[in-house]
Amino acid sequence: MEYQQIASLVERIKQNIQKVIIGKEKEIELVLSALICGGHVLLEDVPGTGKTTLAKALAKSMNGGFARVQFTPDLLPADVTGTRVFRQQTGDFVFMRGPVFTNILLADEINRATPRTQSALLECMEERQVSEGGVTYALEAPFLVIATQNPVETQGTFPLPEAQLDRFLIRISLGYPTANEALAMMQRFRAASPLAVLDAVADMSELAEAGKLYARCEVSEPVMNYIAALCEAARDPGKVRLGPSPRAMLNLMRACQALAAVRGRDYVIPDDVKEMAVPVLAHRVIMRGMHAQNAEAFVRELLNQLPAPTEEAL
Repeated sequence: MEYQQIASLVERIKQNIQKVIIGKEKEIELVLSALICGGHVLLEDVPGTGKTTLAKALAKSMNGGFARVQFTPDLLPADVTGTRVFRQQTGDFVFMRGPVFTNILLADEINRATPRTQSALLECMEERQVSEGGVTYALEAPFLVIATQNPVETQGTFPLPEAQLDRFLIRISLGYPTANEALAMMQRFRAASPLAVLDAVADMSELAEAGKLYARCEVSEPVMNYIAALCEAARDPGKVRLGPSPRAMLNLMRACQALAAVRGRDYVIPDDVKEMAVPVLAHRVIMRGMHAQNAEAFVRELLNQLPAPTEEAL
């Protein structure tokens, strides 16, 4: 597989998803970039904007496994990862796999579960495995967690801790449709949902191959310095209480590699960094003060202030 083939694969999946999701081309491209580089996605938006539909359409398009878990205060870690049960016929314990053993896991309203249950996902998201009873069970690749949360409603929720937020490669919002998109949506969904008849347009082997190839995308030293300088500036102690971690810096580089591959290039350019900086860094930045500047606006301000590498430097 070559980089143009990755671009063709992503375009095929994107067009298939857009049979269900009207517009949102950039957001779909970001989710597919996260899938290719093994990252996870936090969808933060109000109810009814298509978060669950996007996850289902992606799973159907790639002919992969899909599981949805509704996070609630009474949900236990074992309800997500699985647990050992005693089998009377054989007299031993057998591990019953939880919904996390899939390709795409939709963690719906993740902030409604207790911190104990939220933390059950940490090992799954980072190490791609589940440890139970001294035995480690590997998760199938590709594995993508798409978590949703409502940023408006806070009653009965448990805010995601910084360690959990740092596991998400990107945070995006789908937002409301435009007037033209709303009209197209009503026309398309008037008789029935197109999701019910959506066909697969890719297979898991293609995605696995793309996941190996993207990492060979060239990242020049000037671009690496640009990424490092951006993350360093985002740790400004005068404005920021918590800045991007080294993991965030590496995630930004990988996300840029995936975006370059998605667009058919074998090298990263500064514009890739500018495009991925807000989705990758903003949710990892905690500003100082009650009326502090919005983290997304802060990252955009840094992008405007920091000089990007020129074409001659690359």
